[in-house]
Amino acid sequence: MSRSNGQSKREWDLSGRKLKALPAELLERGAEAKRVDLQRNRLKQVSGLSLLLCLKELNLSRNELLDFPLEVGSLSLLERLYLNQNNIRVIPEGLFPHLENLQFLKLSTNRLSQLPADLACCRRLTYLNLSHNSLTDLQPLVGLSGLTELHVEMNSVTQLPPGLFQNSELKLFKFSGNPLRVPPEEVCVGGVRDIQNYFTLLFRDPDSNTTACTVKTMFLGSSMAGKSTLSRSLHAGAPVKVEEDDRTEGIEICELELEGVRLLFWDFAGQEEYYLTHHVFITPRALVILAVDLASYSVEDPQSFTEKVWFWINNIQLRVPDSVVLPVATHSDQCRSLEEVEEKRAHLDNKVREALEERRLVLTRQKKTLEERDPTQFSDQIMEMDRLMDRKLQVMKLITIACTRQEGIDALKAHLLKHIEQAFPCAERTLPRSYGDVEHTIHTLLEHQHIPRHGIVSLAELRDMILEKVEVSKESVSSILRYLHRIGLLVWYEEIPALAETVYAQPSVLISLFKTVVRPDLAKQLQDLPGPLLLQEGVLALQRAAWVEALQGRGMLPNVATRILVLRELKRLGLDEDEDLVSEVVGSRREEGALLSMLQHFQVCLPTRLGSPLDPAAPEFVPGKAQWDSDKLRQREQDAACLFPNYLLDNREVEKAWGVDKQDDVRVHVYFLPEVPHGFFHRLTVNMCSLYPTHWVGRDQCLLCSWPRRVLLRENSQHEDQFIEIRCKRPEPTEFRQSWDMVLAVICKLWRLAQQWPGLVQQVYSPCPEAGCSFMFPWRDWQELVSDSADIYSIVPDEKVVCTNGHPRRTELLFPKVPGVSK
Repeated sequence: MSRSNGQSKREWDLSGRKLKALPAELLERGAEAKRVDLQRNRLKQVSGLSLLLCLKELNLSRNELLDFPLEVGSLSLLERLYLNQNNIRVIPEGLFPHLENLQFLKLSTNRLSQLPADLACCRRLTYLNLSHNSLTDLQPLVGLSGLTELHVEMNSVTQLPPGLFQNSELKLFKFSGNPLRVPPEEVCVGGVRDIQNYFTLLFRDPDSNTTACTVKTMFLGSSMAGKSTLSRSLHAGAPVKVEEDDRTEGIEICELELEGVRLLFWDFAGQEEYYLTHHVFITPRALVILAVDLASYSVEDPQSFTEKVWFWINNIQLRVPDSVVLPVATHSDQCRSLEEVEEKRAHLDNKVREALEERRLVLTRQKKTLEERDPTQFSDQIMEMDRLMDRKLQVMKLITIACTRQEGIDALKAHLLKHIEQAFPCAERTLPRSYGDVEHTIHTLLEHQHIPRHGIVSLAELRDMILEKVEVSKESVSSILRYLHRIGLLVWYEEIPALAETVYAQPSVLISLFKTVVRPDLAKQLQDLPGPLLLQEGVLALQRAAWVEALQGRGMLPNVATRILVLRELKRLGLDEDEDLVSEVVGSRREEGALLSMLQHFQVCLPTRLGSPLDPAAPEFVPGKAQWDSDKLRQREQDAACLFPNYLLDNREVEKAWGVDKQDDVRVHVYFLPEVPHGFFHRLTVNMCSLYPTHWVGRDQCLLCSWPRRVLLRENSQHEDQFIEIRCKRPEPTEFRQSWDMVLAVICKLWRLAQQWPGLVQQVYSPCPEAGCSFMFPWRDWQELVSDSADIYSIVPDEKVVCTNGHPRRTELLFPKVPGVSK
């Protein structure tokens, strides 16, 4: 039945009815229909659409269509067409020339391998979504001059047609998940203007185009596993011994040219605290060398495999699921015999294979469960699981290398070349000559010290120096700098307003500054600050103990302490005499420097005050009636600090402010498959505390306050099924909307944050409130509601729901809903 809303002849909502054919009522009474919603049904084919000649919007998404509905061609007034999440393989020619008024077309998540040549006849088309198909050629899109938004994510496109971007109105282009070579992915990330600049430079001098093969190579593994030995030995071309005191702190960067392949080495420190900043530098589609200390690896202890191998593989899989992992056994010469080496190697390979297969089985089982419930209600989640199963992390067999001998280093080089050739067909990038010219110019400027040796230079100054050497436009220089930033040769955080005008031509210097405040021994570093350095900053030595106490007890690091730590690092690097550099990086007592701006931008820390979360002593400002007291203002500046949740040891402050859990609390569980990523809750905490300034933070709990409502976040990573719990006290009847708004704010942040982990799936449940009942009420597809700002309060229209154990509950205690209001 259609809605009885006074518009039934024009507005037909037939979604989620499990229909297998168009209802007779629609075909008999729908001649005047303007909008028909048939999504989330079980339609395999549709017949009768040609009767709906007044139709302007048709939604056939989330059905089971195998063929493109031919009768759509007769709907000449159609403006919006949704056919996403079906099984359509072919779109016949001759349909689109009849759809002259079509403006919006969504064909994502089908099985299309090619597009009809006449698609460009839809001259009024402004939005087109073709993501999650099997397309290789986008040439049929050339001619869609009015297109402003195009989505082609997760296809098999290697080359973009230049004509698509020439004289185009295109504003938004989404392309991730394609093996692009022309332009390279790192160019496309810059958006339409960077793509246009790329083709302009490519065609300006077509005979000088270069094909570069560049692979970012990340060295990962536990602390003291031998990553630095591998990296430095490969770079030197000979065995290099690395002493314990010389191990990597943060990240080390170097470059190696190997038979025409440029390898950009990023050696990541293995301590847990450093891992928190790795996400800033880890990029998609990388070669990962996983160092495994074979001597300390235990076949009998399951925890040995988890800590030394699976933790790293799993986090790579979550963050960069298209990567290639090459496990390299180190310290094998310390094993008792060759038999022991072989036993451990075989055991490790088998465990990796079993763990990867188990993850796939878990996804398969979860998908089957959702399909058995109702595939029309869970189609988005089913699609996500299909997407994850399609993205297979490649883990090679463990190789054993004698890093202390020349033949071992030579053998590792040969292995690298072999795996790059097999697994990185898109490593070759076609680049205009100008890209290489700009990169060479920057190297020359550094070599001749026209850029300071710390590499920090203003964007305007660097651009002017480049323009003197390379014949390109200012806009092209910016596009090329973005490309160099994305492949890891320099750092330019133009998305951070405070840093948009600064380029870091030596990323290693920047990383050295990161490690001054994000490190496992930070408390000791504070204790070791020399008295003379403290006095230079007008700080008494007794304040040093207070800093250590604030860090260990409340996870807080005063900004003045950060300033002194960074000054000491700059002195160690011999850069402390550059006053402009010190001012820019460290900042002053009144302004934060670049380092804190970066750490806050990447959700490593959160601005706060040492006094208290609520800061009751804060001066009140009333325009025209009162002025801030300058003495109090200076005191607040001294009080400025950053909160680093990773340094917190317990949840005492949160538990004290929250009280005890109650049976009638409103609860939502957001489950993560395969697990909550390492550092995820930390970043969620920083995100949410930025949204709700009144908060209490613990090691794995966070309490948010929007007076008088409070919402508790709690990470449960010790369970077999890992989840984040969102909990609030049962609201009064008039306060449900406000409480659910806070819960939904958390869910929205969770969803957006999870987009940075492509190997992750989320599912949302509400536990049955009955004591002792283990039933979980699943949320149907909700991601689109969150992302589109639609009415998520209509997710469940019923006033009451009943669990399988027979417990009836008011819907507003389980799902976003206002009591007494149904759709």
